[in-house]
Amino acid sequence: MIVPRHYENLHLLHENTMPHRAYYIPASTAQFDLTDKRENSDRFCLLNGNWKFRYYDSIYDVKEEFYLEGFDTSKFNEIPVPGCFQSYGYDKHQYTNTKYPFPMDPPYVPAENPCGAYVHHFVYKREDEAPRAYLNFEGVDSCFYVWLNGSYVGYSQVSHGTSEFDVTGVIREGDNTLSVLVLKWCDGSYLEDQDKFRMTGIFRDVYLLKRPEEGIFDYFLTTSVRNGQAHVEAAITFSGKEIPVTATVTDRNGSTVARKEGYPAEGKIEFDIENPVLWNAENPYLYTVIFETGQEAIVDRMGIREIAIRDGVVYLNGEKIKFHGVNRHDSDPVTGFTISLDQMKRDLRLMKRHNVNAIRTSHYPNAPQFYQLCDEYGFYVIDEADNESHGTGYIYMETRTTEIWRDRWNRAIADNPEFTEATVDRTKLLVERDKNRPCVVIWSMGNECAYGCTFEAALSWTKSYDPTRLTHYEGARYRAVDKTYDFSNIDLFSRMYPSLEEIIEYTKRETAKPFILCEYSHAMGNGPGDLEGYFQVFEQHDRVCGGFVWEWCDHAIYQGRTIDGKPMYLYGGDHGEYPHDGNFCMDGLVYPDRRPHTGLMEFKNVNRPVRAVSFDQEKKELTLHNYLHFTNFKEYGYIAYEVTCDGELKSKGVVGEADMPELVPGQECRLPLNFEVPQAGKCYLKVSYYLKESSALLEAGSLLGFDEILLKNEDMRNQTAAAFLDAKEKDGLFEVCEDDRYIHINGKSFFYTYSKLTGTFRKMNFENHSILERPMEINIWRAPTDNDSDIKNKWMEAHYHRASSRGYETRWEEKEGCIEISTVMSMVAAPVQRILMIDALWTIGADGTLSGKLDVKRDKEFPELPRFGLRLFLSEQMDQVTYFGLGPVENYIDKKNASYHGLFSSSVKEMHEDYLRPQENGSRSDCDFVTIEGGSLSITVAADKAFSFHASEYTQEELTEKSHNYELTPSGFTEFCVDYRQNGIGSESCGPELRKEFMFVEEEFTFEFKMVPGSKRNGSVK
Repeated sequence: MIVPRHYENLHLLHENTMPHRAYYIPASTAQFDLTDKRENSDRFCLLNGNWKFRYYDSIYDVKEEFYLEGFDTSKFNEIPVPGCFQSYGYDKHQYTNTKYPFPMDPPYVPAENPCGAYVHHFVYKREDEAPRAYLNFEGVDSCFYVWLNGSYVGYSQVSHGTSEFDVTGVIREGDNTLSVLVLKWCDGSYLEDQDKFRMTGIFRDVYLLKRPEEGIFDYFLTTSVRNGQAHVEAAITFSGKEIPVTATVTDRNGSTVARKEGYPAEGKIEFDIENPVLWNAENPYLYTVIFETGQEAIVDRMGIREIAIRDGVVYLNGEKIKFHGVNRHDSDPVTGFTISLDQMKRDLRLMKRHNVNAIRTSHYPNAPQFYQLCDEYGFYVIDEADNESHGTGYIYMETRTTEIWRDRWNRAIADNPEFTEATVDRTKLLVERDKNRPCVVIWSMGNECAYGCTFEAALSWTKSYDPTRLTHYEGARYRAVDKTYDFSNIDLFSRMYPSLEEIIEYTKRETAKPFILCEYSHAMGNGPGDLEGYFQVFEQHDRVCGGFVWEWCDHAIYQGRTIDGKPMYLYGGDHGEYPHDGNFCMDGLVYPDRRPHTGLMEFKNVNRPVRAVSFDQEKKELTLHNYLHFTNFKEYGYIAYEVTCDGELKSKGVVGEADMPELVPGQECRLPLNFEVPQAGKCYLKVSYYLKESSALLEAGSLLGFDEILLKNEDMRNQTAAAFLDAKEKDGLFEVCEDDRYIHINGKSFFYTYSKLTGTFRKMNFENHSILERPMEINIWRAPTDNDSDIKNKWMEAHYHRASSRGYETRWEEKEGCIEISTVMSMVAAPVQRILMIDALWTIGADGTLSGKLDVKRDKEFPELPRFGLRLFLSEQMDQVTYFGLGPVENYIDKKNASYHGLFSSSVKEMHEDYLRPQENGSRSDCDFVTIEGGSLSITVAADKAFSFHASEYTQEELTEKSHNYELTPSGFTEFCVDYRQNGIGSESCGPELRKEFMFVEEEFTFEFKMVPGSKRNGSVK
């Protein structure tokens, strides 16, 4: 073999690497702004670009010493660095969530270990004042060997950690050749079993740093605040002997607020800053720190802040805080987990726009510049070590009790002393590199590895080294029951996907540890539901410090476009890989291209900074609550309001500066408004909150959120819907013909055929045009959402997806100028018993108006229903929709905070939410009426009790059966579902069971509505 087998040696993690240190970029002087333009430094040499590359299916196929000088690379291809080589056609993509993609046989990995050989030529110019050269790799998956000019430099692993090599002795003036061999697997891969696509390569930046012979090697900034004064301490480590340092702190305006010169006393430089401005996510104030040592300057930024726990409550700078966070992977559909600075900024800008204030770096450290951006833009960060050994939980066991499973899961790695060195190393890589970042308020030891001696050691080191931050490790819950462990160094009690009841129960315990939800509200597909419930629990219980939605973005691989131009995204299993976890990687609040899901819009308004908690209509007075932690809303934002009636704007206004009361953090104020309430109609007061002044990521006038309040008046009905519902039918002349199957009703302008066998209408013709392209159906099925992944099995066992209506007894009569048809019917499916019993009463007016009254009784043996309503198949020309209800985006009983009531118009195509795995989408709820029109026809549905509807060019069968959105085929008609209600959305794909109040568990209910056909003439509806 061409290299020593370090990759299967648990006790050789790095060879010839420098000690772990804080991230910084040095320069010759302090005149460089290096925060996100580090290439400006005269001591920084970026080696990114197109490198020579050759892929090998196995390490044993690497026969030639490609790293020697003069080696002919003419047969090599080129590949971008940074980059993942699967993104460029080598090897293949593989997505797996928890299972190892290789046999669980630590420390051994597959013998035929794929690898890539890289060769890069570069020119180096040596500087007299900076003769030393240090080669940095910020991220290589999974391990790598390095040569420079034919000489072996060293070896390293830990994919998301920085590896630094001293190459002073082998680098030379002028031309140099850098060679790297990257292996797909190593023993460290057992600790990198994160829920993500598995990719390989030099995926983060590579660069050289020019350094003096003597200077600062490392520093650790810590801050504390007492009596209005900040104390700053910088612990300094030198390269070589101790030398004098000039340390300066300047404020945002460039004014010097502290300065020290000379030799550090006992390795420390200390400052006191009077009346400091403290850093927080709402006001991310940063000071500049400059260390100068003659031949070199290091410029960094510093935030003064303190995080602490008192009486089980998390405080930042003495104020209680809540994390409204997301979990974020490095993920891009084209570049994989190679993420540029612009891509980072794009994510952070979207987060800020949607009221995200915290990020968990799941499940590894991000590139170091990401944290500088979080410092600058204002985000609290749980910084997580590159450590997950979830796959050890999938060991084969003949007897699999929880107790035995936990013991075996722990024993393999987490409680195996052989892995202590590797676990502590990964923790040190995290903490040492990011210790100077004020955004990092919590250190996380990793994710889903179980618990044991390895984590006890890592936590002990962390708390000893950095007592200024909190510690987190959710996997501590998974431990053997017959062994005593040390949990004293874990500050937070962490849970994934708890129910609200579980959270509330925890708050009643006698424990000092705050509760944090490191993952909750699984945002897969059409989801998540019930974010509002979690918000309320977070705010009502001080000991619950918030949570982090799983997760930020859908992970998928861009595969080009279909022949009709639709982008194709692939997920697990689409690459022929084994094992894989299907589309479980597509569980984000944004699509792979960063278009927001409706779930992100929901998150935004649930976490709006201000809420109207009550409204006194008699006084026209709002009571507002400020949910910001550090900011007076009067200084931060402004308020506008509008009154609508039946969707028509009646009045609006903006609250002036003089009229806006002080609204300090965590407190309430009363705000009088000036408007009149119309006497009739469905009227709403919408109060919107806007940003007053531009910030780094948001423009002035950005919408922060809104509230909507139903106003009371003499007639609170929607007048348009009421006009349809209250219209009296004129006496009509009907021709009724009945046979064994059908009742044919012929009126002046319509012809309907009613099926006695199904209890629904087979044909509906109006003004000589067909309304129905297929017979009407009673509908209880929906295309399962990703969050229906558990309940859908019960639904299919109940055969809901195969259910149809069955009529038993039908009578009709002409009554008060109308035709009344009554049918006793059921919903049935082979091979199960009756699912529902329905007493249906249909009333047909002289103008073709159809009124329905369905009295429904569900067999208690069956599970909750996906939905109940009618399904109509209309002409595809009927593709324009107008409705009064919740909009403009899709909404459901537990997912409607992003919507408000109004009169909305849209096309059927626009109402489709194009989830990458097709599923139920696009419903609009709390509707009084909806009109669909096109061609020569329209049809309006109205009801006294609000209903929901769904209109789509795709059938629910198509959405159920197809695996990818680009495979969908339009049906050739408009599917129009009018629903009494649907089951809630929830987040059960990984979270708790849907809450009872959102389940469709009614055993008896009545659905009443009126359906009014119309003809379209000269652009108007008759």
